[in-house]
Amino acid sequence: MSSARVWFITGTSSGFGLQMARCALAHGDRVVATLRKPEVLSDFASKYTPEQLLVTRLDVTKPDEIKAAFAKAKEVFGRVDVVFNNAGYTLTGEAEGVPDDVARDLFEVDFWGAAHVSQEAVRFFRDENKPQGGRLIQNSAAVGLIATPMMGFYCSAKHALEGFTDTLSKEIDPSWNIKISSVLPGGFVTELIQKFQMMPQHPAYVGETNPAGIFRKFFGEGRDKDIMMSRWSDPEKGVQKIYELSQLPSPPLRLLLGKDCNAYIAEYLEQVTREVKEYASWSDDLQFAGN
Repeated sequence: MSSARVWFITGTSSGFGLQMARCALAHGDRVVATLRKPEVLSDFASKYTPEQLLVTRLDVTKPDEIKAAFAKAKEVFGRVDVVFNNAGYTLTGEAEGVPDDVARDLFEVDFWGAAHVSQEAVRFFRDENKPQGGRLIQNSAAVGLIATPMMGFYCSAKHALEGFTDTLSKEIDPSWNIKISSVLPGGFVTELIQKFQMMPQHPAYVGETNPAGIFRKFFGEGRDKDIMMSRWSDPEKGVQKIYELSQLPSPPLRLLLGKDCNAYIAEYLEQVTREVKEYASWSDDLQFAGN
C-alpha cells in the first residue's frame, strides 16, 4: 500500500465518478470518494477497508467543503496524487427556454464547482504534497469543444471549463510537477441516459424539422435506451483509459474519449480550418495606421 496512489474523486454517487473509484481501487490505489450524500455509498464502502477507501461529504458549490475534504484526505492518507474532477450534471432545453436561475445553478456546479476544486487541487499538490506534485484530470465533455442543440448552457459551462483548464495548464510552474489533462467523453452508457434534466419546450421550437425538436424527441420521454446503448461507449472501459492517462509521464492536455467524440471534433476542426483558409485574407489590411 505504501506505493499506492491516492485518488480524490468528486461526484462518486454514480456514473463516471463511481466507475473511476472502482477502477482505481481494483488497481490497488486508495480513493477519497466525495459526494453530497455519503450514505448513498454505504454498500459500496462496506466492501473496502478504511486503509483503501475514505467516503466523505462534498458539495462542490461550497468552497469551505472543498477545503475540508482535501484536509480530510491528507489527515487519512497523507497526500493526494490524482484529482478526478467529475461532479456535474446535464441540463437540456432550448437556449430561449431555460430560466436564468436554472442555468446559473448548472454553472455553480459544472463550472464554478470544478474551477474551485481545480484551484484547491493545484494548491494542495504544490503546498501540501511531499514530494511536490500531482495530477488533475477534468471530466469535461465533447461539447466542451463543439455544440449540440438543446444543450446551450451545459455546452457553455463545459466550454468555460475547457478555457479555464487550458489557461491553468499554462500558468503552473513546471517545477511543481503538476500534470493537467481534460477528458472529453462522447456518449457513454451511464445513469445520464435516465437523468437528463429537460426543460419544458419553448413554443417557437415546435416542429418536426426543427433541430432542437428532433433532439428533444430522441432524448425526451420516448428516448430509446437500446439505440443509445448500441451507439454509445462502455463507461467501465472508458475509466480504464482514464486510469492509463493518469500514468502517462507526459499526458496530453485533452483526451477525446469515444469514437463519436473523435468524429464530431474532427468535423469541427475541418470546419474551422476551411473558415480560416477562406477568410484569412480579411485580416491582411487591418494594421493600425496610427494617428
